[in-house]
Amino acid sequence: MPLPPPEPREELHLRRVEVRGYRRHDGLFEVEGRIVDTKSHDLRLEAAGRPLPAGAHLHEMAVRLVFDSALKVHDVIAVTDASPHAICPEAAASMAQIKGLTIGAGWNRALREKLAGARGCQHMTELLAPMATTAIQTLSPLRNALPAPLDENGRPKKIDTCYAYASNREVVLKRWPDHYDGPKAG
Repeated sequence: MPLPPPEPREELHLRRVEVRGYRRHDGLFEVEGRIVDTKSHDLRLEAAGRPLPAGAHLHEMAVRLVFDSALKVHDVIAVTDASPHAICPEAAASMAQIKGLTIGAGWNRALREKLAGARGCQHMTELLAPMATTAIQTLSPLRNALPAPLDENGRPKKIDTCYAYASNREVVLKRWPDHYDGPKAG
């Protein structure tokens, strides 16, 4: 279902985020993310001393994460192709701090610890959240071919990790009926 029609309005800013996941031929995986910000009107970049025409890229940054099937980050490559300040491309080097991290629980906290504030680029750091989700989705065909990981009580760990996988919902009833605790049918 689409959103309801909006009130009359004028677009001022457009952010595009695109993230793609890949399987490499050497057994590793990659996720590439790109963030592009544009304005619908001409903008004067005072700090840069130049105008930015409507539709031109205010920000354009890309990050590539290389990771293994356990979601451990082996390499990070980052570039800035457009930014409002000449110094911004230097921040790409700070992304190397996340090499060795594992995508999963604690990912966002670890990113804040390593890259928050003046330690990294806010735009690239924001891009890493949907990249992490895409990394997990990239591995889903491999993971779905394996038995569901279980906790110490033999319950699938996936249960109660999101709305659809709540223990009282139909998805759990169909996939793991022994662990369903919702209303009984009939």
